[in-house]
Amino acid sequence: MKLKLAACVLAGAMAAGPVMADLVFPSLSYRTGPYAANGIPFADGYADYFSLLNERDGGIGGVATRLLECETGYNTEKGVECYESTKGEGSLIYQPLSTGITYQLIPKASADGIPVHSMGYGRTSAANGKVFEWIFNYPTNYWNGASIAVKHILDVNGGDISGKKIALVYHNSAYGKEPIRTLEELSAKHGFELLLLPVDHPGQEQKSQWLQIRRERPDNVLMWGWGVMNQVAIQEAANIRYPMENFIGIWWSGSENDVLPVGEGANGYKALNMHLPGSDFPIYEDLKTHVYDKGMAAGAGDNAGTVLYNRGLYAAMLAAEAAKKAQEIHGVADITPAMMRDGMEALEITEDGMAALGLPNFGPAFSVSCENHGGSGLGIVQQWDAAAGNWVQITDYIAPDAEVINALIMEDSAAYAAENNIQERCN
Repeated sequence: MKLKLAACVLAGAMAAGPVMADLVFPSLSYRTGPYAANGIPFADGYADYFSLLNERDGGIGGVATRLLECETGYNTEKGVECYESTKGEGSLIYQPLSTGITYQLIPKASADGIPVHSMGYGRTSAANGKVFEWIFNYPTNYWNGASIAVKHILDVNGGDISGKKIALVYHNSAYGKEPIRTLEELSAKHGFELLLLPVDHPGQEQKSQWLQIRRERPDNVLMWGWGVMNQVAIQEAANIRYPMENFIGIWWSGSENDVLPVGEGANGYKALNMHLPGSDFPIYEDLKTHVYDKGMAAGAGDNAGTVLYNRGLYAAMLAAEAAKKAQEIHGVADITPAMMRDGMEALEITEDGMAALGLPNFGPAFSVSCENHGGSGLGIVQQWDAAAGNWVQITDYIAPDAEVINALIMEDSAAYAAENNIQERCN
């Protein structure tokens, strides 16, 4: 009954109400700097989805969307400056696209009452909504990614990896260090040896790390890389003839940019993903009709169908669906950031819902709640087919080891709450 009443109120507001302000979605992008090659396709996908909503649907709930793009160069200080300069525009949600920026925005945005969505990155323990009221990281996070990678290795090895050696090649930053604690716990649980190999920014020099890998011959290599670091690592692996099927990157180490420069040598390389690759989805027909053919594509318009473009679409879709939910909950179309937070916390993504959006089976079904801001935690493994020039999904969605991950999330979030005098909610 409440939902019907809200729908009626919303319909009435859209039919007879005054002209409403735009729904503002800031885009903390990086089209310049050392990580531009990866930042551009994400920013393009994010922008094109909102253009589609405006051109095809008249916005969200009858209100046009406005993208507010601010260049960070993947620099934490610039990212914070972008936040400060745009938050007064009525910005509904921030997606920092950087773990470093996310860590800085957590206390700021929480104090300002503006939600942050760090989709598959950022502070993993923000999945605990009891502590992090304004921060969300659905549908999955780095600790889940570490567990999914280990689960895949277990599956390939018949469930037993005791005595094996797994190396982690990681970006020597907050981002790259995120999975270490989880891998240490999983090492103790499954009996494998963990070898840690940091790579300094931007990652062009990795000779010593791969000489060590050639010397120690780990059974598997995991990678938490970004930008040029990824393609350099894959090239170095090919140079030492490391078996690519045993080399697995996190979802930020699994784009076309990472493998194409290596050519045939990248064949068989694996990476995790939180959504499906490719452009074989009905939404691309709508994008062509309403965005591409009208000359409205973001950037150069040449990134459609790539992994990171799809991720930008996905991030925008989740933001738009949360905005719709917020409109439904509050019975108004012109929502505030606080209302947007409510929509994010009540978000439910179903298979039928994704199909209706032109993205059937594109990502995992999941729901968000007061307690759970992290979603289902599921992820797939994809593998690069150099001959075909595309990524191939080789597993179904894999669930992480909840026993290990949830305990770590509770421990870390409890420590954060104690340090910052935060009282748990959701009681």
